[in-house]
Amino acid sequence: MLPDATPAEVVSGLTGAGYKCGAEPPYAICTADTVSIWVLTGSHNRPPVVSLHATGPIEKATADLSAKLPRALELAHINPRTPIVDWFGKLGGKPTDQLTAGDWQADWSAEVVDTDEPGAHLTLVDKLCKVNCQAE
Repeated sequence: MLPDATPAEVVSGLTGAGYKCGAEPPYAICTADTVSIWVLTGSHNRPPVVSLHATGPIEKATADLSAKLPRALELAHINPRTPIVDWFGKLGGKPTDQLTAGDWQADWSAEVVDTDEPGAHLTLVDKLCKVNCQAE
């Protein structure tokens, strides 16, 4: 079990792991290869939202996210990690799904090629957050 990490500490960890980070307020956006990780910034004890995105055909985008997911969850200090990684590995081509693991809600969506942004999206939301928990 990892201790909570502030949004700034998460971004610092992602940078240290080789991600290139920039800001698009209220998010810090960190990218490595084809995967970007969006971290909702603020003065929270831990980030209220951590969202992973990969563009392209669903199969490739899902595989790209799968490769980055365990380390991304570790860097973001999201507990528990194993149920989220296991669930993600069993999605089996579903276009949407949802999981609650500990204090986190995981939302999955896959966009088909003929949409505006084809790819895969996994958003983790801290269910304990009560103030400034979502971007406007």
